[in-house]
Order: sequence, then C-alpha cells, then structure tokens
Amino acid sequence: MREICRKCSQREVAINYHKNGTTYYRSVCDHCSKKRIKSNFPWEKAGYKKKNICDRCGFHSKHPEQFNVFHIDGDLRNCRHLNLKTVCANCQRIFNKEETRWRRGDLVPDF
Repeated sequence: MREICRKCSQREVAINYHKNGTTYYRSVCDHCSKKRIKSNFPWEKAGYKKKNICDRCGFHSKHPEQFNVFHIDGDLRNCRHLNLKTVCANCQRIFNKEETRWRRGDLVPDF
C-alpha cells in the first residue's frame, strides 16, 4: 500500500518511476503536484494580486495578461501594497515611452 500525500493527507502518493522492478513514489499526490506553482514575482510572494481594472485609466478586462504590476517608486524590491498598482499594457507603454513616473497625488492608495 502507498503512503498518504504529505500535503493534503487524503490521497495516495503518485508514482514517480519504475526501475529494475522497484517502484519509486513521490512525496505528494498527482493533484497536489499539479497545484504547486512557484511564483517568480516578489509582488506575488508579498500577497499582491493583479486586478481586472487599470488603476490609471479604468480599463476593464477579463484577461489578467493585459495588466502589469507597476511599482510607483520604481524600486522593484519595494513590494508593499501601497507601492503596487495594476496598470493596463497601454498605460505601461505610455510610461515607458515618456519615461515618466507617477507623481504624488496621481494615485490614491487602496485601503
């Protein structure tokens, strides 16, 4: 009998591979191994989630791929929620083209 998944404690662990007649198992079940997605973005690790509306122009979309997370002070390591805003791809391009930053007062922090 297989061991139980370390993460969910409900399902049996998944088979990893067979070698020389021996079966080797993973430490988690198939369901938990598929859910495990590691984030490469510090703002995601800090708990910030992209919105479906641009904080600058108000553009709405069903697809989060059309939005970027913008750091108001320009410091990518500063992932405080008051420093992060969701902007659409168009606004992001405008910022890059004009090489301007948002001035104090252009954004209202979320409470």
